[in-house]
Amino acid sequence: MKTLSIVNPCFNEEGNVRELYQRVRAVMTRLGAYRYEHIFIDNSSADGTAAILRELAASDRNVKVIVNTRNFGHIRSPFHAMLLARGDAVISLASDLQDPPELIEEMVRHWENGMPVVIAVKNASEESGLMFRARTKYYRLVNRVSNIETYQHFTGFGLYDRKVMDVIREFKDPYPYFRGMIAEIGLPHAEIPYRQPLRKRGLTKNNAYTLYDMAMLGITNLSKVPLRLVTFSGFVSAVLCIMVSLAYGIYKLTFWNSFAVGLAPLIIGLFFFLSLQMIFLGIIGEYIGAIHTFVQKRPLVFEKERINFEFGCGLPDTSNLAPLAALPSPGTRMTFPQVADASSR
Repeated sequence: MKTLSIVNPCFNEEGNVRELYQRVRAVMTRLGAYRYEHIFIDNSSADGTAAILRELAASDRNVKVIVNTRNFGHIRSPFHAMLLARGDAVISLASDLQDPPELIEEMVRHWENGMPVVIAVKNASEESGLMFRARTKYYRLVNRVSNIETYQHFTGFGLYDRKVMDVIREFKDPYPYFRGMIAEIGLPHAEIPYRQPLRKRGLTKNNAYTLYDMAMLGITNLSKVPLRLVTFSGFVSAVLCIMVSLAYGIYKLTFWNSFAVGLAPLIIGLFFFLSLQMIFLGIIGEYIGAIHTFVQKRPLVFEKERINFEFGCGLPDTSNLAPLAALPSPGTRMTFPQVADASSR
C-alpha cells in the first residue's frame, strides 16, 4: 500500500491546527487506499499550538510532531520537516487553512496518473486586490529575469513524488528557495488552480521584512541579471559623466565670461551617484549574504521535541472522527529528548 506524508509548518496557529488535522484526516479517509503520516513542525509558538499538537499526537499515531528550540523562520522550518517525510509522496501546505486540504484528493489523482509534481496555483484570492496584483507583478519579474521557467502564484502548496524529494535532498541548501528548486528540477508537473480564501483565525505571520526576504531570495537564487545590471549601469553612468563633462567644458570655453557652473549641479550629481552606489552595494550585498549563509552550512533547525516518529505510516483512524468542535481540549504533557538537527538525519 502506498504512503503519503502531509507536512504542515506551524507558528502561533492554535486556532487552526485542530480543524486542519480533522480536515486532512477526513480527506485521507475518503481516499481510503493509502497509509499516511501527518507531520506538524512547530516553530516555537508562543501560544497553545504545541500543546494542541501533543494532544492530537497522543490520540493518533499518524500525527507526528516536531517542536523547534526557537523560531527558525518560515523558510528553514518547513523544509526540515519535508526532508524527514517518509511517504511515497510528500504534500506540503500551510496551517492557516488558506491552502484547502480538500485539494489533496485531486493532487493524488494526478500523481497516480504519473505526474511526479502537482502544484496548486492561485488563480484568484480573497486577499487585498492590490496585494494580489503586486504579487502578480513580482512573479512576472522573476520569470523574466530567470533563466528557467518559474510558476506564478505557486507558494509551495503541492505534492512531490519521492524521487523529487530525493533530488531536493541533493541541493543541501541551508536557506532553500523551495519554489525555485521545483522549477530548477524541471520535471513534468500538473497545475491545480484554486481561489485562496481569507484567513479565518489568527494573524498572518508575514510582514514587510519576510515578504522582502522571500522576494530577494527568489531573485538571487534564480538570476544573475541584477549583478549584470550593476555592471551595465556603471558603464552607462561613466559614459554619461564623460558626455556631461565635455558639454560643460565646451560651453565654458565658448561663454567664458558669462557662464557660471555653480555648486548646485555638483551637489545634485554627487548625491545622485552616491544613491546609485548605495543601491548597487545593496544588490551585491544580497548575493554576498546568500554566499555567506551557504558556506556556513548550519543545520536547518534544532529540535526540542519529537513525537511519534518511532511509528510508521498508518491508515486513517476513523474511530473518533468527531465534529471539529468536539475534539478534546489540549493537554500539557511535555518531554525534552536529546536535541537533533537536520544534518544528522
